[in-house]
Amino acid sequence: MVSDTIFAMSSGAGRAGIAVVRTSGPRAGEALGAMLGGKGLPQPRRALLTAVVDPRDGITIDRCLVLWFPAPSSFTGEDVFELHLHGGRAVLDAALAALAAFPGLRPAEPGEFTRRAFDNGLLDLTAVEGLADLITAETEAQRRQALRQLEGGLSAKVQAWQTRLVKLLAEIEAWIDFPDEDLPENLVAGHAREVEKLALEIEGALASGLSARRLREGVMIAIIGPPNAGKSSIINRLAKRDAAIVSEIAGTTRDVVEVHLSLSGFPVTVADTAGLREAEAGELDPIEREGIRRSRDRASSADFLLGVFDLRDFPELDRETLGLLSEKSLVLLNKADLVSEPDASLLQWQSGIAPETICISAVSGAGFNALEAALEKRLRAELSDALAAPGFSRLRHEQCLRDCVVALRRFDPRAEVELQAEELRIALRTLGRLLGRVDVEDLLDVIFRDFCIGK
Repeated sequence: MVSDTIFAMSSGAGRAGIAVVRTSGPRAGEALGAMLGGKGLPQPRRALLTAVVDPRDGITIDRCLVLWFPAPSSFTGEDVFELHLHGGRAVLDAALAALAAFPGLRPAEPGEFTRRAFDNGLLDLTAVEGLADLITAETEAQRRQALRQLEGGLSAKVQAWQTRLVKLLAEIEAWIDFPDEDLPENLVAGHAREVEKLALEIEGALASGLSARRLREGVMIAIIGPPNAGKSSIINRLAKRDAAIVSEIAGTTRDVVEVHLSLSGFPVTVADTAGLREAEAGELDPIEREGIRRSRDRASSADFLLGVFDLRDFPELDRETLGLLSEKSLVLLNKADLVSEPDASLLQWQSGIAPETICISAVSGAGFNALEAALEKRLRAELSDALAAPGFSRLRHEQCLRDCVVALRRFDPRAEVELQAEELRIALRTLGRLLGRVDVEDLLDVIFRDFCIGK
């Protein structure tokens, strides 16, 4: 049982118009009453503009908004109040010092407010992770996915599976406890069908989880091509800033340069790679050779590729780059500004290698609207499962679901009923771990320590 009361700044660090200080615990009401000068607590969940004072000397700290959330109707399930102070450092320091001096209050540990919400049953572990993802979301698609998870999208799926497992287990337990009772003859066959159906559903959720993980972590796009094709210029125009060094000297990019972008609201990591080229043994220096090796590695691990060529070289294009392209690639014929009248037939030049070819100019920006539209189309296709419904976006989710499927696949209707029951118990425990209600103390410490102070 929590006996102490915690406080922390819950808004961002640094000077701002407003700074929010949150306090939670059994002495929160007493502390707030003292900071209001003994005038009594405000109405619950109604903002009050008033002066707050330092209880030690009665000196006014600030005139601010005060919000009071008595238990259990608060974020943590405890008595909570918030001070919406002016964001000056001196104001914030004075408020925190006053709270620290109040008996029974202490600064919060990272993630401690959310941990108390979890401990009090207001959030399960998937919702906690959704909150963490919402705090760190950088794109619109990530925001939507995190919000669906925070609002219980994953919890509802897991709880529905749990309900079905509990029903199956209860019937088998009844069979064990009351063997002399008349039970339906088709009971065992019905159990086997339901277990198989559950296993298939969870396997389907596992398959769609890859899309959810890509949405959470970002889709990896590698830009590959020969030296001086304009790869760095393309990444700079996509990023709308000078993210990579551009030079007329071939081989300027020697290592992989990653840039994190939001393209049409989707999280993307674009990797600018060293130029690929064929060379005789000993012609490349060790640094360029290592850069080319890393380029190939990144191309093999990327979700899809942008193959960049100099339009003036068409159709004699770099074979090293062509050899890495696939149906998931886009071919970009760059430097269209240097060609007086690009042949429209070039756009269908190599349908066997790439479904789409775009003539562009990284200098003038010609063709970039078509490029961004093509990228958005591919991102929507790549992330379609995650966009349609909440997905299991973490490796922890995947492991729990895999363990559950393994237990369900071990269920044998021909085995002793005690063994059937045990497999269902194991499956239930794995789903319990997913929601954070069974054997998760070590796991909880890892998850909650990653939260910022005040959340």
